[in-house]
Amino acid sequence: MSLRQSFREKIHPFVDGELAFALEMRMQGNVEGEFYHLERAHVLGQASTIEHVRVHMLMLAWGFRNYRAREVAGQAVRILGAALFTSVGLVPSGNTGGSNVGPFKPMPIPDDLKSILDQVSTENSSR
Repeated sequence: MSLRQSFREKIHPFVDGELAFALEMRMQGNVEGEFYHLERAHVLGQASTIEHVRVHMLMLAWGFRNYRAREVAGQAVRILGAALFTSVGLVPSGNTGGSNVGPFKPMPIPDDLKSILDQVSTENSSR
């Protein structure tokens, strides 16, 4: 049995935390607040194919719920790209994942998310 966890296993609770905030915003009727937390979940999970695709699927659902045709179209393309290219590392650091930014544009990572990413990247590295 290995003591090492995969990146996905380590980042999953943090992605879920942002998704819980997104759901809370949705329940409050805060459409933009919901998408903000989906973007944060994307930044955290984009190095894991499963998490990356999952967040893009939720962004797609957000687009449908909110009648945002551009977001729906953008997410359809991004889901395919996430499924095909995440495992080979073709993800731009910090990209928030919405159709309002280019899919290959690197962006600054907020300090709190950078801290989480640094933490999960170094956990178990000495074992």
